[in-house]
Amino acid sequence: MAISSATATVPSFNLDRSIAFDSSKLSALSSLRFPQSRRIQTWNRKSYSIPHRHRVLPRVQAKKQTFSSFDELLANSDKPVLVDFYATWCGPCQYMGPILDQVSVSLKDKIQVVKIDTEKYTSVADKYRIQALPTFIIFKDGEPCDRFEGALPADQLIERIENALKVAQ
Repeated sequence: MAISSATATVPSFNLDRSIAFDSSKLSALSSLRFPQSRRIQTWNRKSYSIPHRHRVLPRVQAKKQTFSSFDELLANSDKPVLVDFYATWCGPCQYMGPILDQVSVSLKDKIQVVKIDTEKYTSVADKYRIQALPTFIIFKDGEPCDRFEGALPADQLIERIENALKVAQ
């Protein structure tokens, strides 16, 4: 649904009230700001204020490299390569983005992290039979040495990578 006027009305959680906001104040350069606290209403209609936690995420600069082929990337890597096969529409894949940044920083001396969009590079996804997203494959000396699927917390992902590298040695 498109909003054509400068002011729009958005229904709130309480069906008998609405919240109005001025959409003309939003621009591509602005950011949304959320209230410092949230109000909840209990079954007996008492209202309580809950402080809102702000989570500040560090800004991460992606290192984008171009290779003529995926095989060239694997052959020229001096470290094992963790490849994340993902899609932009995949929720768990988006969840893994910051986790992979964290893993890349903590294991920077041991492994190189690469992301491959399965929608753009279908031939690579087909070659490694990617059927679920996200799928992770660890390559050592250009050959797959471990494969797993699904989103994992950072500590479990680091443990999985370290165990795979120990076995591959």
